[in-house]
Amino acid sequence: MSSNTKKRPPLGKGLSALLESASTDITSSTNSTGLVGSISSLPIESIEANPFNPRTNFEKDALQELEQSIRIHGIIQPLTVRKLGRDKYQLISGERRFRASQLAGLTEIPAYVRIANDQAMLEMALVENIQRENLNAIEIGLSYQRLIDECELTQDQLSQKISKSRSSITNHLRLLKLPAPVQAGVRDNLISMGHARAIVSAGDEDIQIALFHQIVDEQLSVRDLENLIKSGVKKETEKSENKSTEKFEKAEVSTKQYAFKEHLSDKLSAKIEISKGSNGTGKLVVNFNSENDLNRIITLLTKA
Repeated sequence: MSSNTKKRPPLGKGLSALLESASTDITSSTNSTGLVGSISSLPIESIEANPFNPRTNFEKDALQELEQSIRIHGIIQPLTVRKLGRDKYQLISGERRFRASQLAGLTEIPAYVRIANDQAMLEMALVENIQRENLNAIEIGLSYQRLIDECELTQDQLSQKISKSRSSITNHLRLLKLPAPVQAGVRDNLISMGHARAIVSAGDEDIQIALFHQIVDEQLSVRDLENLIKSGVKKETEKSENKSTEKFEKAEVSTKQYAFKEHLSDKLSAKIEISKGSNGTGKLVVNFNSENDLNRIITLLTKA
């Protein structure tokens, strides 16, 4: 390897940084051979799958392609496992390679052996998958949510840990509020993340599901969908105003106020509504989905 080759930077405090630490390597100073960071060849039957892996779908064709590559070239990138007991290991990362190796009929597989408790293992697996695997937007959102909930991270801390912008994290988390059929559509690549982001704020669950089916049936682009939603919102507003028994006319939200609403929605990861009357009165509503969600919003507002 050329001495001018640049070394890739570590992934924050994620898996790559942990792999470089001798304190997490079972082959470190306690090993009489001194093989720090060495790779062991392990019996494939001694390795069990990672229960914390966020990936739930493995494309059959992609696995078969990887299987063929492994048959020809072997395992290029070793797995990472933790030792459970005598001749017993559990995957931390590399489940696609593990499954493809099983299909290829391998009896042994190269792996880094680490020591990690369940908390560290969860974080390592999630960060590794987010950084390296081709997860769909829903799987990424689920990974973000698990890191936040189970590893007790704030969105800012998560942003630093995985080197992703806070707005990107927020956008993925908002997709988890979509109805199950729409989330499945994102997972199965029937609609894009752009479609899903537009649907999130389009209305109630029935409207969101109806829009999803319309996108699939009519092959709508994201711009088509956005125009459709704007048209529908305008009609609903006109209908509501005609039927309104309020003593004052509704006033339009200014561009600045709309921008603030969107900013606050992203900051709190919650749906925000602004309703104004022409006489200057109105209301600002912050929606929440559960008791825990309300407490989370209160904490964020208290810190603001």
